[in-house]
Amino acid sequence: MYKVKVISSTIRPGRKGPVIAKWIADVAQKHGFEVELLDLGEINLPLMNEPVHPRLKQYEHEYTKQWSAKIEEADAFIFVTAEYDYSYPAPLKNALEYLVHEWAYKPAGIVSYSIGPFAGVRAISNLKPDLLSLKIIGLAESVTIPAYNQFLNEDDEFVPNELLINSAALMLKELTRWTKGLKAIKEDI
Repeated sequence: MYKVKVISSTIRPGRKGPVIAKWIADVAQKHGFEVELLDLGEINLPLMNEPVHPRLKQYEHEYTKQWSAKIEEADAFIFVTAEYDYSYPAPLKNALEYLVHEWAYKPAGIVSYSIGPFAGVRAISNLKPDLLSLKIIGLAESVTIPAYNQFLNEDDEFVPNELLINSAALMLKELTRWTKGLKAIKEDI
């Protein structure tokens, strides 16, 4: 069973990322992944303040050591990201830059959303090159959620339509394939 970390990227009050992250975490679990949800709003990493460059893995702060351990143990990731100002949220950029080696040779699915019609696709287009620079393979298959409020019920639960369900299934199928392949590459380092 592959370990996937579902990383919810938003931190501000009233955010909907955790609701969407819970949905995709449940779906990933049903697809055979061992899932852990990592909510950056709860983890609350300060702006990068390690005195030594992360490529050396000489972490001073306990929160960095804990973050490193969580990311190191992952076989794959699913990033759940809102679109903020045509990109992805700063807390996710900060969380990515805390580490270097721990991310490498692992695949990532992306679930993006926005309050408007663009479904977070501009967040994806900005996130993917940053992932690649860390040797994370961002999948071509993703889940994009336009006007996310339409998928929230009166209990503030995420209720996807058939298109989102099918997109998630396809992304998770590919995530399994890429995880298997990249695990072999990672073991060959």
